[in-house]
Amino acid sequence: MPPKNENPAARSPATRSPELPRRPILLIDDDQDMAEMLAEYLGPEGFSVHLAHTAQAGLERAKEGGIVLIILDVMLPDKNGFVVLKELRQKSRIPIIMLTTRASVADKVSGLESGADDYIPKPFTPVELLARIRTVLRRAQPTRFGSSFLTVDDLILDTGSRTVECSGRPIDCTGAEFDLLHALASSAGQVLTREHLTRLALGRSPSAGDRGVDNLVSALRKKLGLAANGQERFRSVRNTGYIYLREPQPTAHEQHS
Repeated sequence: MPPKNENPAARSPATRSPELPRRPILLIDDDQDMAEMLAEYLGPEGFSVHLAHTAQAGLERAKEGGIVLIILDVMLPDKNGFVVLKELRQKSRIPIIMLTTRASVADKVSGLESGADDYIPKPFTPVELLARIRTVLRRAQPTRFGSSFLTVDDLILDTGSRTVECSGRPIDCTGAEFDLLHALASSAGQVLTREHLTRLALGRSPSAGDRGVDNLVSALRKKLGLAANGQERFRSVRNTGYIYLREPQPTAHEQHS
């Protein structure tokens, strides 16, 4: 918890860099005082916390999308947290951290086997939770080998089922749209040529005046919308191709300013 004598202005939203977008997370916990304290603490660290104090409210908020991570308490008044976890996992691969006052090994194993990404026993410090959140989100970033999931910021692609989630909501994509999006997202920050994208997504060589790739990118722009920081996800590079833009990551100075 932040020190009581800390200057509020130092952590005021008005003093944060405007270039640092808040990443939306959902906290499902019936302890309202603790939830509000965590929301206040995590705000200046680059997160906007959406609160739900029942399982039903949490599930309804999760369905709305726009969330990059969920923090889920096991002991909820209307439904067991493990049941909520299973319901969430039926529709989403969004990162989930479980909270519980029960620190038994069996509970931890049950949570992890049900699809939780991490498990934190109460009581814990806000600093520890922040570290866990950052670790889980970092693990969700794309890796070179061994995973069927590709995650770039709020975008998740499952190459096994060929499904797409954006900000926690499912996105219907054609086969060509998925192939194009996967190519661009897996090379986020790098320019891919129209010729390469045409061969990959459409299975043919581009012809003069070919607008196939442009049409696919236009469709994806409409389906995915803007990134969390309000910027476009795709940038056209004149006479070359396209690039998928990553959200700028805060520097160590920005995180502690």
